[in-house]
Amino acid sequence: MVFSSNVFLLYFMPAFFLVYFLMPKKTRNYVLLLASLVFYAWGAPEFIIQLVISTILNFLLVKWMCLTPNSKGRKWLCGISIAIPLGLLLVYKYGNFTMENLNALIGLTGHAPLSWKRIMLPIGISFFSFQSVTYTLDTYRGVNQPLKKLSDYMLYITMFPQLIAGPIVRYCDVAQQIRQRESTMADRLQGFYRFVIGLCKKILIADVIGLCVDKMLGPAALDPSQVGDIMTRIVTLDTGTAWLVALAYTFQIYFDFAGYSDMAIGLGRIMGFKFPENFDNPYTSRSITEFWRRWHKTLGAFIMNYLYIPLGGNRKGTRRMYFNLWVCFLLSGLWHGASWNFVVWGALHGFFICADKLFLGKVMKKIGTVPSVILTFLTVCIIWVFFRIEDLGLAWTFVTRMFAFDFSGFAFAGNAHVYTIMVVAALFSFLTLTGWGKKLEQKVYYTDYSDRQHIWVWIVTAIMFIFCVAALNATSFSPFIYFRF
Repeated sequence: MVFSSNVFLLYFMPAFFLVYFLMPKKTRNYVLLLASLVFYAWGAPEFIIQLVISTILNFLLVKWMCLTPNSKGRKWLCGISIAIPLGLLLVYKYGNFTMENLNALIGLTGHAPLSWKRIMLPIGISFFSFQSVTYTLDTYRGVNQPLKKLSDYMLYITMFPQLIAGPIVRYCDVAQQIRQRESTMADRLQGFYRFVIGLCKKILIADVIGLCVDKMLGPAALDPSQVGDIMTRIVTLDTGTAWLVALAYTFQIYFDFAGYSDMAIGLGRIMGFKFPENFDNPYTSRSITEFWRRWHKTLGAFIMNYLYIPLGGNRKGTRRMYFNLWVCFLLSGLWHGASWNFVVWGALHGFFICADKLFLGKVMKKIGTVPSVILTFLTVCIIWVFFRIEDLGLAWTFVTRMFAFDFSGFAFAGNAHVYTIMVVAALFSFLTLTGWGKKLEQKVYYTDYSDRQHIWVWIVTAIMFIFCVAALNATSFSPFIYFRF
């Protein structure tokens, strides 16, 4: 089940909130837990049992860890607790990748490849695996006390607003909110406004642009049987079309993922949860380093707190710092997908992060805000090609077409609607570079409206919600891009 579907918008969401707010406060966590399990089982019924069993096992291990006085025993139990979600992640997400590369090596020796049954990837496994890790480590470090009730822990792991594609919610951020929270009428209204903003980003911007991207590059996950047709299409691309496709995907992935995050934050706000922000206008960044402070902020925080700092961060010398940065970004790329193109994508970002610290950051400061924003945006746009096209040969060919200076045969989109949406996407992406843009963002996202203002905002939001539902019924099904991860 996805947020941008009739099943969720017209049936699941209204029914859930009706039951949730009619029930006494002390039972609402159980209602949310049951709804979350139904939500996940709707899209992945074959994996719900593994999710529940691993969650129960992890809860018991952490509880045992906290009762163990011996520090060595605590470390062992902590390691086992971390190994369970990461082990599932390795098997389900990287099992096929490992076998494919192993068979490639075996093929070089002239031997027959090993046979194996392909493993299906459970949706959202990366996100709930990371949340399991934060619970174990935050508890082990003494940042928070462990949850006493199994149902509360299961709720933290499976909460449907952010179960599938984040934001990655650290245990310490919501531990108290799980135990006790308030949901005022202002929270419910603000949450609904935020949800509809995300819905508009997804349906009215990302999906419209995405249809044109898919026409040029095929489905998001390239089937080997389609590589030949897409190669022919990419080889014949003129430079203008190549750049427009790259720009279109750059806007598509931002509004798709930011839209999901807005919806998740909005749904949580309605119930009284304060989920962390996941995006902060990343395309206005003046360097790749700043981009990663603004893009998928909860993933960045996770990597910083649970990987970069434990590796030593910048405390063990300059060389070790650069090594740690490269490891973090390589693993970040591999986290996004079990394919070499994601490793290349992460490595390129790691290269520019290191370059920023060496010399590039100083250069960007000297040339001024607008030129540095443009150069950073174009760099991000080019690197996104390796994220979108899984076949490295195709990705490299596409990048070469972007710099072929061939402007014949332009063939990106055949209607003004797509170009208009891309202009709108660009305006919203760079809006906060202006003073009035920052004020507008503050007004839309964070203002506590007066009673009279709520009336007008509610009317506009309700109209936009209806418009989104109508647009959804006029187009084909389009899942969120980050559901793959």
